[in-house]
Amino acid sequence: MGSKMEGPSAPAVRRDPYEVLSVSRDSSDQEIKTAYRKLALKYHPDKNASNPEASELFKEVAYSYSILSDPEKRRQYDSSGFEALETDGMDMEIDLSNLGTVNTMFAALFSKLGVPIKTTISANVLEEALNGTVTVRPLPIGTSVSGKVEKQCAHFFGVTINEQQAQAGIVVRVTSAAQSKFKLLYFEQDANGGYGLALQEDSDKAGKVTSAGMYFLHFQVYRMDSTVNALAVAKDPEAAFFKKLEGLQPCEVSELKAGTHIFAVYGDNFFKPATYIIEAICAKTYEETTEKLKEIEAQILRKRNELRQFETEYRKALARFQEVTNRYTQEKQSVDELLKQRDTIHSAFTIARAVSTVSGSGSSSSQVPGDEFKAESPGDDGADGKDKSSKKKWFNLGMKGSEKKLG
Repeated sequence: MGSKMEGPSAPAVRRDPYEVLSVSRDSSDQEIKTAYRKLALKYHPDKNASNPEASELFKEVAYSYSILSDPEKRRQYDSSGFEALETDGMDMEIDLSNLGTVNTMFAALFSKLGVPIKTTISANVLEEALNGTVTVRPLPIGTSVSGKVEKQCAHFFGVTINEQQAQAGIVVRVTSAAQSKFKLLYFEQDANGGYGLALQEDSDKAGKVTSAGMYFLHFQVYRMDSTVNALAVAKDPEAAFFKKLEGLQPCEVSELKAGTHIFAVYGDNFFKPATYIIEAICAKTYEETTEKLKEIEAQILRKRNELRQFETEYRKALARFQEVTNRYTQEKQSVDELLKQRDTIHSAFTIARAVSTVSGSGSSSSQVPGDEFKAESPGDDGADGKDKSSKKKWFNLGMKGSEKKLG
């Protein structure tokens, strides 16, 4: 279903959110929402192009509302202040409704690169809705309507449901075969007769189309917000897997009462109109699909809790793996060095490399292994090799001759 109106990054200097919105600490959710709507329109960049301070005030108002509109964040802030809030996961936001061509192209490029950029709703659309001056087309249950909406403009639709349909549950979906970028908006009836934006769902790719849906089925339905923890994931790409399900955010409205409810399709394309088909469905004819959604939501929640525990286990194992890997590298280097030293020592055991210098002779000599044994051989009287060969040959011949005579 839809997200809240904005989710900006935190301002550099943070003031008390209650002070920013001019509400008391015991203010109701409706009082906080009303205060936010008035201030958001007052400081909206569309209406303050020549006032740079208004842009910062607009961010501060949106940031304060993002805390006080979330029960858990509000509780954390009330107990421990800003320190209890994790600001790294706050959504990034950019207002494209009043940008020049160059800045629009820049934002479009970032979007194509996968950087999660949220766009605000045009102040004109919000103001016209709040004043009740918008044209509302009927969208009966069980029907669909095709359309083409200009960028930063909106087409409004009224979905009227009876008591039985409200009890069964309602689904409103928008798809674009042209893969247009758009927002699906849900407006609540305001006290002055106009409509105040309550929920928004940005379109996302689903196969060959872009789509967005809101599900009012009497059980908690979740939406996937890709901007949650986007900055943390960018710092640690490996965390992308573990943080993926952290983007699962509970939808603020789970059921609708009988009556007429206002939805709108907002053109969020950068350069061209958004083509779309919007349809309103009663869940009564989709009971099996509704039960499947209920079960899969429960499974994903269980899986998110399992991953939170597994991440701790994984991080410990990864640290241990890194430790043993580093030791492996060190041990390998140590063994190689010891073997190298061993080879060097083995090589030192050789006479051929020993060189001695005869003092006073002015010359050096080297001995080849075995020379000393030749010098001490029996029968060596100093004759040359040729004489020794002859003597041995003669001696052997003499012995052979004597043997023949004796025989």
